[in-house]
Amino acid sequence: MKSFIIAKNDANRRLDKFISKAAPMLPMNLMYKYIRLKRIKVNGKKGGAALILNEGDVVDMYINDEFFETRHDNYDFLKAGKSLDIIYEDENILLLNKKAGVLSHPDEGEYADTLITRVQRYLYEKGEYLPDNENSFTPALANRIDRNTGGIVIAAKNAESLRMLNEKIKNREIDKRYLCIVIGKPEKNHDIMTAYMIKDEKKNTVKVSGTPFDGSKTMITEYTVLGSENGLSLVDVRLHTGRTHQIRAHFAFIGCPLLGDGKYGKNELNKKYGGYKKQCLYSYMLGFDFKTDAGILNYLSGRSFEAKDIWFRDAFYDGTLCGAHR
Repeated sequence: MKSFIIAKNDANRRLDKFISKAAPMLPMNLMYKYIRLKRIKVNGKKGGAALILNEGDVVDMYINDEFFETRHDNYDFLKAGKSLDIIYEDENILLLNKKAGVLSHPDEGEYADTLITRVQRYLYEKGEYLPDNENSFTPALANRIDRNTGGIVIAAKNAESLRMLNEKIKNREIDKRYLCIVIGKPEKNHDIMTAYMIKDEKKNTVKVSGTPFDGSKTMITEYTVLGSENGLSLVDVRLHTGRTHQIRAHFAFIGCPLLGDGKYGKNELNKKYGGYKKQCLYSYMLGFDFKTDAGILNYLSGRSFEAKDIWFRDAFYDGTLCGAHR
């Protein structure tokens, strides 16, 4: 039997979600059975799977030790690199300038060295993240950016911040701006474009149309052309919807694919401009535009942050774009 006292990072979490983290080797069907049989109790009483835990609650688990994860000092995240470009940091969050080529989260090809494992290592070495003291929370990213795209990513240091960030992102109370290089020049210098898309899960691409079709979702993209040179345009973008590959797919749809985009663009055009192997796209600005109470993050309301080092913007303005960062 093991007992857990619910700490701040575990509060406001469902009982079943807490158990799945605290006892990761316990099968789901057995977990629900043990809850029904009162082998898992909250404050000495039976608790339903959906019970919301409060700070200070005591969870008693009368289950075999084999279901509890054995903790080791040799944490996997210590294999991650130390390189982090930190734009802003406080007691609740980190704003990170993720470079193109870095994974946000582990996948089947890279497990150890990703942005989130670097964050976990950084906080562990600062003494702000102590895995042995956490039953269910680990520092996490509130948003993600594709491997071949750079930009600002938010990391939450505690569960309350992560919950609040997820809520604000869902309610579109966090404003993100992007810079990109497109091949050609959009018809208008400024426009709010509307199109309709559907995702092909197997191919991980989206189909775009100018008119609604069965199963389609609306996507709205606002842009401003900042300059055009040598058949390329530097464009500032704001998303009014958050669809898969929205910027890449929408600009390709209007005939102006992103430079370096091999999925929605054309390789012969990319080769013409130097053979870029990553799309020129950067999430360069993030603003906290809270319309409702943000709890412990209220102090961020009205603030905005920018990533200064955007390789293709500088190369565009100094005329070296087609000879750098291929």
